[in-house]
Amino acid sequence: MTDTARPTRIRVDLDALTHNLRVLRAAASVPVMGVVKANAYGHGLVPVARHLQAQGIEQLGVAFLEEGVALRRAGITLPILVMGGIFGPQAAELIREDLEITVSSIDKLRQVEAAAEALGRKATIHLKIDTGMERIGVHSYRAGPFIEAAVASRWCTVKGVYSHLACSDEPDSPMTARQLGRFLEACAHFDRLGVPMPIRHLANSGGVLNFPDTCLDLVRPGIALYGVLPDPDSRTALDLRPVMSLVSQVVYFKVVPAGQPVSYGATWAPKVDTRMVTIPIGYGDGFPRALSSRGEVLVRGVRLPIAGRICMDQFMADLGPGGTGYNEDEVVLIGHQDGQAIRCEDVARAAATIPYEILVGLNTRIPREYLGGAPASA
Repeated sequence: MTDTARPTRIRVDLDALTHNLRVLRAAASVPVMGVVKANAYGHGLVPVARHLQAQGIEQLGVAFLEEGVALRRAGITLPILVMGGIFGPQAAELIREDLEITVSSIDKLRQVEAAAEALGRKATIHLKIDTGMERIGVHSYRAGPFIEAAVASRWCTVKGVYSHLACSDEPDSPMTARQLGRFLEACAHFDRLGVPMPIRHLANSGGVLNFPDTCLDLVRPGIALYGVLPDPDSRTALDLRPVMSLVSQVVYFKVVPAGQPVSYGATWAPKVDTRMVTIPIGYGDGFPRALSSRGEVLVRGVRLPIAGRICMDQFMADLGPGGTGYNEDEVVLIGHQDGQAIRCEDVARAAATIPYEILVGLNTRIPREYLGGAPASA
């Protein structure tokens, strides 16, 4: 960082990313599709994808056509599955960009077939089976005709078949076992048709962490790849390391008299004279306003409460009557400092949300720094 750069920044530890990939691959014992949608969960789409490609990951997953195109423009040559629902007019561009397509109905299959025939080039597709999420995909109990039509297609190659787990973050939920059963029953249609089984993928991060029998032929870790657990109360025996740190610096110090309200709405005031610091990040950067008077930061290894409402570009933290803080002191919002830690999961709990929303909400106004980068795998 230069002396004139914005002090607020996200640090992305590529060595931690490498470590997590190895841990997840070992736990699943099958190939990995690294999910890099939503700007790689806030970590940076292209730098993360480049690093994962260098580490020998087998495949990438994105949500939208535009994300896949951005990766192709950046020189990513890995197989990329676009997992979201597609519009018919997008089919031709998906094929031209050599992106693998989620086909979620017979109607979508026909649209992809028409685009492929017009281009004179086969499309690579993954069939989406709905086993209980009720988002996209053919219901598992109606999958037979869908699978038969896809297998018979002259212009589509069925590479994969998949579904999505709705409750895998909850180890005690019976929903995952029901979904696995429905999925395997749908996949049995390939055997009945006497054709090779495509790649079956079902396990997301929660599946890998909590339900190893869902790992099948390929896993799709997203948030766990970045060292964050899916739910604030999640637990795992896996040694996952947080990839992201969010840091800033103190830009102002003052003493606030007892009873003097702080920030918008005058919702908080100190009971005694206190010392206060101002930190240049706010909800305009995606730092949640819900953390107002609820969240904490680290300054000099001390946990400080956020005082009053978070503003668009700044917020205040309370040092207390005898606390110490100076201009340009480092402030840790997510990460470690002097033996103390604030995890993304802690921030999510304080904001009454989920870790996913914290990560993907941190927008591109915050510059990213990339640290480390282990050698590529053999």
